[in-house]
Amino acid sequence: MTSATEDVRSEKGLARVAQSLAGWTEKWFPDAYVFALVGVFVVAVAALANGSSPQEVVDAFGDGFWDLTAFTLQMAMVVLTGYVVATSPPVARLIDRLATVPGTARSAVSFVAFLSMSVSFLNWGLSLVFGGLLARAIARRTDLRVDYRALGAAAFMGLGAVWALGMSSSAAQLQATAASLPPALLTITGVLDFGTTIFTWQSLLMCVIIIALTVVIAHFSAPRGAAVTTAHDLEVDLDDRPKDVPPRSRPGEWLEYSRILPILAGLMTLGWLVSQLATKPLLTVVSSLNGYLLVFLMLGLVLHGTPRKFLQAVALAVPATAGILVQFPLYAAMAAILTKAEGRNGLTISEHLAEFFTNIGSGGAFTVVIALYTVVLGLFVPSGGGKWLVEAPYVMQSATDVGMNLGWTVQVYNVAEALPNLINPFFMLPLLAVLGLRARDLVGFTFLQFMFHLPVVLLLVWLLGTTFDFVPPVQPSTP
Repeated sequence: MTSATEDVRSEKGLARVAQSLAGWTEKWFPDAYVFALVGVFVVAVAALANGSSPQEVVDAFGDGFWDLTAFTLQMAMVVLTGYVVATSPPVARLIDRLATVPGTARSAVSFVAFLSMSVSFLNWGLSLVFGGLLARAIARRTDLRVDYRALGAAAFMGLGAVWALGMSSSAAQLQATAASLPPALLTITGVLDFGTTIFTWQSLLMCVIIIALTVVIAHFSAPRGAAVTTAHDLEVDLDDRPKDVPPRSRPGEWLEYSRILPILAGLMTLGWLVSQLATKPLLTVVSSLNGYLLVFLMLGLVLHGTPRKFLQAVALAVPATAGILVQFPLYAAMAAILTKAEGRNGLTISEHLAEFFTNIGSGGAFTVVIALYTVVLGLFVPSGGGKWLVEAPYVMQSATDVGMNLGWTVQVYNVAEALPNLINPFFMLPLLAVLGLRARDLVGFTFLQFMFHLPVVLLLVWLLGTTFDFVPPVQPSTP
């Protein structure tokens, strides 16, 4: 395998700069959990500087630490359910068939990018594993010589381009679920279902444009000829044969190896889904985070066939949820300090930030500044749902003050939130484990995508934002 220095020297232009940047971040950037810890202390010091007493700060920290317990579990389940569905035998067979479709090396790269983004619209956790397995399946073809790094970067485009514009968007899911919203945020925004966020024509159009742009860049940036680096060159083992489940050894394990219970659970879930669709508006049903996770979890159980195979897949998926489980409580604590610790003038940090963004004014300037702020913060706090809880109280209050549509403000955050993923390798980790690669192998290609995406995203949030009218927040009715 070539050294990191040789990898950089073999690249040209932007890719060479990006490879150097990737090497620097790998050497100097700490784990994302450390960033979250630092964020808590920075916010605490800011609150003290604002005039809050030490007792107010520590009370807000401790009282708010577990505010997002339900949402933390929900986001971990997004990753887990996506992994379980992607590794099921039927999906594995589908991936093998899809791998035979591309006819050229470059079309293979753009094909992976398109499918990873399409799947990401349904579930970003599914997209990571699905895209990685598809890249591996194409790399196993003996009739194509495809750059494995470009394939891997294409598989990441679901997370690097459009994941937050889809149905598993953390911010959109949170805003559509009253029970998961912190009371302070619920008071500002009310409940925003998918009809006001991801299913607006403006958001869908933006998603289509970004997908098309990403596919074109992936196609033309894929190396050809002598510049191609294959999986074999990188010494990556492409053997994806599934591990055999141990045979049943005692009578009590009979149901673990039977398809009866998964089928019954699947039928009950189908019955529940039909009942929901028959009695509630479609957007209310698809906006339900709990319902969304129920369907995906039971789908994984049915696709794996038996409880034993399903649990084997779950065990493999659990490590990918670790970052969410330990980071989100820190984001909850940050949000609590921002919104609850009052300063000497009776204002919280959140209220000061809201005033700052309100002073920017309405229209294109507001959306562009919010997008840029989200990109910069996302480089250091790589968490869509957790970071939204930190930003949302003052961003949404500012949007209300200047008369900006709240649903579009969520989507401005969402489309900007994906951009830092093209530079910060935190969300690449599950994919890198599937691919058997390092972050530096992919960032050369993803950084190139970032250079094109940033100006296009800023232009889109500005132009499309002018088509919205302000709609006052609607509070959920109490039973």
